Amino acid sequence: MNELFTSAFWSKLLESSIDWAINELPGLIILIIALTVMLRVVTFSVSRLKKILLKRAANDQSTDSLETEKRINTLTGIILGAVRIILFTVFIIMMLSKFSIDVGPLIASAGILGLAIGFGAQELVRDYISGFFMLLEDQIRTGDVAIINGTGGLVEKIELRTISLRDFNGTVHIFQNGKISTLANMTKEWSAMVFDIGVAYKEDVDQVMQIMKDVGDDLQNDPEFGTNILEPIEIFGLDKFADSALVIKARLKTRPITQWSTGREYRRRLKIAFDKQNIEIPFPHTTVYWGEEINPLKLSVDQKGK
Repeated sequence: MNELFTSAFWSKLLESSIDWAINELPGLIILIIALTVMLRVVTFSVSRLKKILLKRAANDQSTDSLETEKRINTLTGIILGAVRIILFTVFIIMMLSKFSIDVGPLIASAGILGLAIGFGAQELVRDYISGFFMLLEDQIRTGDVAIINGTGGLVEKIELRTISLRDFNGTVHIFQNGKISTLANMTKEWSAMVFDIGVAYKEDVDQVMQIMKDVGDDLQNDPEFGTNILEPIEIFGLDKFADSALVIKARLKTRPITQWSTGREYRRRLKIAFDKQNIEIPFPHTTVYWGEEINPLKLSVDQKGK
């Protein structure tokens, strides 16, 4: 302890510091500069690669550019993250060697520790394996609308371990890849909006189906909404005899993610067309038969008399 107050100790410390600053500090500074440059180069290269791939996808008429863009965004994001991890790992190892720390035993210990963690963290390994095959099989991409384990929303981020999903209310849900039991992708390649249109029993079913088809054709020819519709509307016919309505089923096939806006516009136009043709859209009500004809007034008078 008394050595701290001797001039020889401080002279030796100063000499060692100056020697380290002369011999090791320049290398450390160069290492930090090299890491910064490499990170910028990698970021620029991945960004450039992304632009090239997106441009090729836009020029390729045989593929859906929107679908390809989702996959490119997902894969380039994962590549950038993986390269950054590798660069930082190499930087830390080289930095430790600059401080005269033997990294050999450290690497060996890390390998043994990693093996022990691998046996203990089976769930983590399962998450990474599931995420890898999810990306390899192109099951889901960033920007898709999906239902994961019963929760629906927009896929904001895909990583090898987790998937981030934001629902309609803005809540972000995080799912471990290894715990995903059900996954439904609602926006892969194409989407569709299914309509169950109910009309009164008194209406002519053939007339109603023709009106539905005409409205669908007009919507497909619309300059704003027509580009989102892939095929003419499909009218499947009378699907169900409901309690107070005849239900006619139809389907409109659209580009991914556009089915909801297109479906809302179709319903709006269909309501206007039904009003023009005096087609009744029923609501739940009860009809009482009195004798051989409907006479609600007579029923009301008889009830008052009783």
